Amino acid sequence: MFTGAGSCLETLEKGKPLVVVINEKLMNNHQLELAKQLHKEGHLFYCTCSTLPGLLQSMDLSTLKCYPPGQPEKFSAFLDKVVGLQK
Repeated sequence: MFTGAGSCLETLEKGKPLVVVINEKLMNNHQLELAKQLHKEGHLFYCTCSTLPGLLQSMDLSTLKCYPPGQPEKFSAFLDKVVGLQK
């Protein structure tokens, strides 16, 4: 999946296993940074186009951990407090 951060996180939140194929042509590659971190945490696999065949042969989807659901209500409460809407 060539994808941005939103699509990647949405897929993980739905409990789907994910392989992210990094676009190596991007400068300041945020895809790689996000993929590395989520892989380190055990939520996905990532590769480049050239390493995809090897990954598909060697990966074990059963090792992936569920991605924890977001908590938008906590962020909303924090934001309300910061901008003075809540005491």
